[in-house]
Amino acid sequence: MKKIILSCSLLLILSSIVSAQNFISTANIEFEVKTNVKKTMGNSSWAEMLKDQLPQFKTGYFNYTFANNQSVYKFDRWEAGAKIPEFLRRSDEENIWYFDFNTNKFMMKKVIEGTDFNVEDTIPAIEWKLSNESRVIAGFSCRKAVGVIMDSVYVFAFYTDEIMISGGPCSISGLPGMILGVTIPRLYTSFIATKIMVTDVKTASIKPISSKKYFTNSTLKSTLLERSKDWGGDGDNEESRSWINQFKWNALL
Repeated sequence: MKKIILSCSLLLILSSIVSAQNFISTANIEFEVKTNVKKTMGNSSWAEMLKDQLPQFKTGYFNYTFANNQSVYKFDRWEAGAKIPEFLRRSDEENIWYFDFNTNKFMMKKVIEGTDFNVEDTIPAIEWKLSNESRVIAGFSCRKAVGVIMDSVYVFAFYTDEIMISGGPCSISGLPGMILGVTIPRLYTSFIATKIMVTDVKTASIKPISSKKYFTNSTLKSTLLERSKDWGGDGDNEESRSWINQFKWNALL
């Protein structure tokens, strides 16, 4: 009888350890987000004038907080000592993404050219292809997946099924677990989880975005297309098209 009790106790202990490791349902994840600023500027004459005044990279830290299958993702701080012009900082500092995976609801606040755009829609669907490649991020074993967003922009992601929510940074989601690493080559940007904290999680910050007016993803896209029609003056120029595309992809991400 003692052996049976001991065996049962060991099984319960092992079960609790496995559950703790594999079924994280509430946490705060810190992401380091790095963008090659000079690459995003391209080689236009305007970009060339600014390049000497800009850092090669801008590196910021964002928090992804989740509980009860809901999440919020927003800015926390810049890398220590960073000197980033205001026009490159403001949108990062004020943008917010909210997901409710229980209802398939997505909300986003984006500051674009000094104007707030608030989006309410269903969670954007991304077609993912899974790979056998893997890596460890922030102590979690992650599997690679490749997706396409905005029709033509490739996203390379690493996700872990040890964290239950199907989320990720910005509007990137839809894998069977939490995305801890993302690279978007056409935006010259990478996202990597640096810390995962499961205690003292500030769940009160997970709330919908309040606004008197909401766009859908589709109406935001059409508004951006309309606004950017006359930008650059030389829209047939490859550099102008590249810069405008960068602007739109970042605005819709």
